[in-house]
Amino acid sequence: MSHPFTHADWQRLAGELTFETRAWLGGDFVEAAGGERFASVNPATGEMLAEVAACDAPEAEAAVRHARAAVERGDWARAAPAERKRILLRLAELMEAHKNELALIDTLDMGKPITSSLGDLSGAINCIRYNAESIDKVYGEVAPTGEESLGLVLREPLGVVVAIVPWNFPLMMTAWKIGPALAAGNSVILKPSEKSPLSALRLARLAKEAGLPDSVFQVLPGFGHTVGKALALSMGVDCLAFTGSTAVGKQLMQYAGQSNLKRVYLECGGKSPNLVFADCRDLDAVARHAAEAIFHNQGEVCIAGSRLLVDNAIREAFVDKLLAAAETMQPGDPLDPASFMGAIVDRTQYERVLDYIRRGVAEGAVLRRGGEPLEGAGLFIPPTVFDGVTPAMAIGREEVFGPVLAVFGFDSEDQAVHLANDSEYGLAAGLWSQDIDRIMRVARRLQSGQVFVNNWAGGDMTVPFGGVKQSGNGRDKSHHSLAEYSELKTVWMTLAP
Repeated sequence: MSHPFTHADWQRLAGELTFETRAWLGGDFVEAAGGERFASVNPATGEMLAEVAACDAPEAEAAVRHARAAVERGDWARAAPAERKRILLRLAELMEAHKNELALIDTLDMGKPITSSLGDLSGAINCIRYNAESIDKVYGEVAPTGEESLGLVLREPLGVVVAIVPWNFPLMMTAWKIGPALAAGNSVILKPSEKSPLSALRLARLAKEAGLPDSVFQVLPGFGHTVGKALALSMGVDCLAFTGSTAVGKQLMQYAGQSNLKRVYLECGGKSPNLVFADCRDLDAVARHAAEAIFHNQGEVCIAGSRLLVDNAIREAFVDKLLAAAETMQPGDPLDPASFMGAIVDRTQYERVLDYIRRGVAEGAVLRRGGEPLEGAGLFIPPTVFDGVTPAMAIGREEVFGPVLAVFGFDSEDQAVHLANDSEYGLAAGLWSQDIDRIMRVARRLQSGQVFVNNWAGGDMTVPFGGVKQSGNGRDKSHHSLAEYSELKTVWMTLAP
């Protein structure tokens, strides 16, 4: 059957799926030593998909031991760049061949619309390919010396890298971590979120089929406070790569300090401002983009444009247009290609979002639309918009991670920049204007790892992704991420006269 699939097609395929539920450890699928398991539940229906092995310290210790042995063997770390490139390109081919299956697993596991999951898979495949193609194109250096010496600067693998990834973009975030880490020659242990572990376990089998040597890539499902903590405290791990909340990111930095000072790369929370100036062109289009910036993926996006800052000269008209756009972005069955939003990932997150909505009302923000969950078995919350928000309100300062938009007004460029920067986060910012002088001034003044001008979430694999302040300290994507997973070594030679 050719793509695009219909709603009925996806429902049929969902009924035919089977799931791998064991950990991928040392080249084999194994149960957790203690026999513990946890439930993977479809948040759109409340139905249990599978019970997954809950790894803990014994699996962490074994995985680190296997990964270190693989580093010492060198069958990946010291393999010719062309060989690593061939295998990773083969992995990308296999992901492409199984794209529909992988996307469907993520949709069932965490509730996002199937169209969104398919987009994620395209990004994940592109990331693996980009890093594979980069392997034999990143050079070392020859230092400037006199004739009596030769100075070389080499790039070598760090060793054992642990990637701890979130549930909102399961395979795309996985690819952003393992792509450059594997390309650089490291052994990688992946700890997927306990809320979305199933696609990572399917990826493990594809990695084996692609030809990755045993123990170069391992997958340990389980909880952060058990297997995640054990990996973070391990003396045998050289690097932690993490995407998730700021609170957990801080814990991981503490664990690194308590153990072996392993490198820690963090992409953490966000409360991203989206600035709309009165001179922007086509308010209808900008309003739709602003709505998509917060309601895409149910608002479960680290760079969600959750703070909308609008010039008061156009604020009333603009908010009306945004409300009209939001009306077309209702949640629906994630298996229906027509659904813009899906289900909130689990009951805990669902209640957290609803609590923020109640706090917004209690603190005096004006609820313009939404606010009440949809009735039924699934965990669905419609687009919710608050106007009249101030920085003192929780919905104006804290990361909700749901489909909740906070609208602020401003009267001047300086006030807009001050409001945008008045946050502990600095992951992304948007700027809508036709004034090139203003664009350059404001883009430079915004305290953010990335600034989107007359778009939201623009960019591709050629540019880095990451934040400042309490949004983190590392960068995904581009050659900058490849460099983070390698170590510099200086070799200085004295030459005979």
